[in-house]
Amino acid sequence: MTDCSEDHALSLDSVDDPALRRDEFLIPPAPGGDFPLASYLAGNSLGLQPRATRAELMADLDAWEQYGVHGHMDADRPWFPYHEDLRDPAARLVGALPREVVVMNSLTVNLHLLLASFYRPTAIRHRIVIEDRCFSSDSYAVRSHVAFRGHDPETAVLRLRPREGEDVLRTEDVVQTLQDHAHSIATVMIGGVNYLTGELMDIPEITAATHEIGAFAGWDLAHAAGNVPLQLHDWDVDFAAWCSYKYLNSGPGAVAGAFVHERHLDDETVPRLEGWWSTDPSSRFEMRPESEPQASADAWSLSNPPIMAMGPVRTSLSIFDEVGMDALRERSLRLTAYLRGLLQTVEDDCGVTILTPADDAHHGAQLSVRVPVDAADLTERLSENWGVVADDRRPDIVRLAPAPLYCTFHDCWRAADALSQELSGKGIS
Repeated sequence: MTDCSEDHALSLDSVDDPALRRDEFLIPPAPGGDFPLASYLAGNSLGLQPRATRAELMADLDAWEQYGVHGHMDADRPWFPYHEDLRDPAARLVGALPREVVVMNSLTVNLHLLLASFYRPTAIRHRIVIEDRCFSSDSYAVRSHVAFRGHDPETAVLRLRPREGEDVLRTEDVVQTLQDHAHSIATVMIGGVNYLTGELMDIPEITAATHEIGAFAGWDLAHAAGNVPLQLHDWDVDFAAWCSYKYLNSGPGAVAGAFVHERHLDDETVPRLEGWWSTDPSSRFEMRPESEPQASADAWSLSNPPIMAMGPVRTSLSIFDEVGMDALRERSLRLTAYLRGLLQTVEDDCGVTILTPADDAHHGAQLSVRVPVDAADLTERLSENWGVVADDRRPDIVRLAPAPLYCTFHDCWRAADALSQELSGKGIS
């Protein structure tokens, strides 16, 4: 039975944990309630700002001021190879070889570029598999690719649905669907952690099942990168993309990342959209009419990187490098287990249901809760009345994500107490 007292939450926070870097982040003031700072459980939507980010940005602005165009080669952090400094830490974050990773663009742009290479429809094999409850942008992207290649999105996009009366997908059902439609599937592209339910998919098993039917396996890691440990190379994933503004705390609209498995990097038959940055940097300024693609994920990049947007990614990746995903995952599991226990004590009184799987192997930092009222109205009241920042997906899902870098057990206690106060009129203590 979970101890629901505030004192217990504070006692859990009194234990030193090197994975907690709260002092390195700027916690917003509480919009309402009795505490000065917000209980910020919306890092699955937008991560908080590291204190070091401002200095990182100013250093690049100072270089622009001092060097002008010569900053491309002469700045302390030259702009021409700037993105190279992000390669190794990004690769470590997702379990990849350095040459398999590139930091570029935004998430959906990267998905489009990767689908141009790894969706190769034929008259028979032309279906793309996604979750029915995938993030809307993914649905738009795959439907547009299907239509662009001359197929009907209504039939060529195969949407995975949970069993009747259930909210999350079962791995065995996903595998069975792939086997049932093996002859018609060209590409599988699923969210590593589902944005709505918080379910962590079995990436290695589904990837293997995808390869068994002769299709490409791709993953949208928007809610997985910086949330759960990943081993993209060892899991034999064909391609993946992620954003950097959620758990990676790189700022709104931050530069994203992409992964292409090394077995595709030397394959000259892989189709690809190209730009100036796709070509070998040693001959880039020779301005040849044809490119000389690099044998790395950089071959999928197009334009010179936005330097003023790359600094925050550098800051973020350095924090993850210092702490390590294993330590963050261990802390994350303790936070979510505690929050789940608190929510379970008030389920009956509040009429809430936790959708996110309880098995540690099937969830990240996010717990999705179905509530008996309008979710958007409820999250507004949680913020205004209690200083608890969560987010919602209408009509009835509230998402609570205690990001382990800066969230505390007391943050979890405040969120559960506020939820109980709003839905039952009494706290959890």
